[in-house]
Amino acid sequence: MTVEVNKKVPAFNLPATGEQTIRLSSLKGKNVIIYFYPKDNTPGCTQEGQDFRDNITKFKRQNCIILGVSRDTLKAHENFKTKHKFPFDLLSDTEEELCKLFDVIKLKNLYGKKHLGIERSTFLINDKGVLKQEWRKVKVKGHVEEVLIAVKALNKESRK
Repeated sequence: MTVEVNKKVPAFNLPATGEQTIRLSSLKGKNVIIYFYPKDNTPGCTQEGQDFRDNITKFKRQNCIILGVSRDTLKAHENFKTKHKFPFDLLSDTEEELCKLFDVIKLKNLYGKKHLGIERSTFLINDKGVLKQEWRKVKVKGHVEEVLIAVKALNKESRK
């Protein structure tokens, strides 16, 4: 089973930074951005995290929580989060549970070698737990601004 736009996202819970478990059900009432990235401390993933970090106040004003997800361990996530002062949590999906639910594991080609890895993707879930928008094959430059525009539009829509 995988997620679909305009459908409720199935319940999940995953270990996260700060010695906690994040449950989708506990986030009801907030818009949620879940962004999947390949690996901690790589250039693109670091830049994407920093872009979300630098815009965190704007997202909070939109009643929005940001969560980053990769297959890295919690220890790696804690180091990555601390090093770059990320004001949001990172979820560790070592078993690829969430990756499979959101269908982000794809065959990738790196220097001629094929391997399965996370395709950089972002998902916007509304305050009722419904997937409202998805971005796949994300290019980092300008992406966070695009997501913020979508969150603002979602909030305007829900006020109608």
